[in-house]
Amino acid sequence: MHNSSNISDNFVLAGVNIPRDTNITINIELPKLYNTPTSLPVRVLRGKKDGPTIFVSAAIHGDELNGIEIVRRFRKLNILKKLKGTIILIPIVNTYGVMTLSRYMPDRRDLNRSFPGTKKGSLASRVAKIFFDEIVSKCVLGIDLHTASIHKSNLPQVRTDINNEFTYNLAKAFEAPVVLHSELRDGSLRSVAQEKGVSILLYEAGEALRFDETSIRIGVKGIVNVLRELDMIPKNTKKIKKLPIITKSSQWIRSTESGMIRTIKALGDTVKTDEIIAYIDEPLGDDSFEIKAEFDGVIIGKSEIPLIQEGDAIFHIARFKNLETAENKVEYFNENAILESEFQELNKEETIE
Repeated sequence: MHNSSNISDNFVLAGVNIPRDTNITINIELPKLYNTPTSLPVRVLRGKKDGPTIFVSAAIHGDELNGIEIVRRFRKLNILKKLKGTIILIPIVNTYGVMTLSRYMPDRRDLNRSFPGTKKGSLASRVAKIFFDEIVSKCVLGIDLHTASIHKSNLPQVRTDINNEFTYNLAKAFEAPVVLHSELRDGSLRSVAQEKGVSILLYEAGEALRFDETSIRIGVKGIVNVLRELDMIPKNTKKIKKLPIITKSSQWIRSTESGMIRTIKALGDTVKTDEIIAYIDEPLGDDSFEIKAEFDGVIIGKSEIPLIQEGDAIFHIARFKNLETAENKVEYFNENAILESEFQELNKEETIE
């Protein structure tokens, strides 16, 4: 892992020298689209005192919008006046995709499969290189905010390598309902960052092209919790830590038939082996087919579109044996995530000098 503190007062991003105790927006130039200028807006927050340099990124996939709102709310918190170290906020990494409400880049490539990128490569590859070189490489940790892909939704969850003690502890500290061990994918930000000694927490929550209030609130508090764990902002000594469901494996259940789906189970529900979780009905016929759970676990992702083809992914289930414990934990997280009073208390607490 990188040295966790800034050795000198100089912190340079995209050629701009950023002194301590600064809140500044920088626009990093990106490749033009048909001669239309495009830039990557970045907010840099530097505390008065030394500490780690981390980044928080959203919308690497242009249709994943929850993270944009998480970053917007997070940067307004009063506690950031007590920040030690540096936070780089990138609310929209794939500016091209957001403009067209598309997951992908204009060259139809997935930006999150294009790292580390090259100066002479495709458009996605060039943007990946700028983002990695100018931002990621300067940090010890990144929190990358995602949603499910189009027409699917995810229960709030943090994905990381649970064999890495540093990221595992931070993943638990984030306090999403689920921590899922996730293998690295070639070309992903997380994979390349890890090779370069930059740890990544990946927060998955909600649905593409939609805001989900519970997912957003858990995300904002999660970033605050991670900063506290890193001693970048003051710890809350009164806080009772919530322990998430921790699971090492998960699997998508796929449809065995085509038709209209009637789901029996929702996100966060526990399921038992051979329990019916959905029916597939023929739109013009009378036949109905059962979809059953293949193992005990918790539903952490599901399809949101009623039309289903044979082979389509319907439910993402995380393996977990103790179903009563899982049920209690998910219920506890969701109840606490939607309390407005908890956020009011957070802001009230943060204004005390």
